[in-house]
Amino acid sequence: MSVTKKTIIVSLATAMLIILSACSEEQQNKLARLGVTWLEGNYKVTYADGEHVRAWNIVDSKVTSEPDKGYYYFWAEENGKKFYVQTPIARSYIEEVK
Repeated sequence: MSVTKKTIIVSLATAMLIILSACSEEQQNKLARLGVTWLEGNYKVTYADGEHVRAWNIVDSKVTSEPDKGYYYFWAEENGKKFYVQTPIARSYIEEVK
């Protein structure tokens, strides 16, 4: 990698850190939720509302967020069948599975 590319990458990373540190916690959470839209991989999505807990394992796929509507969207597979799921952001947890 050339010195110019390294300088650009370091400059962008520094700018992102400065911008994120200036954001409120709520703004940082919104940005984190937007970032989920672009991540593909293996995840465990858990929906919890009181004693009702439901979890899905997402394999080689992505979880998409729609912060304005307040939902996460993803394709889940159970018993060999795929189905589309949406869960409320406020009651859902996403864990990356390695």
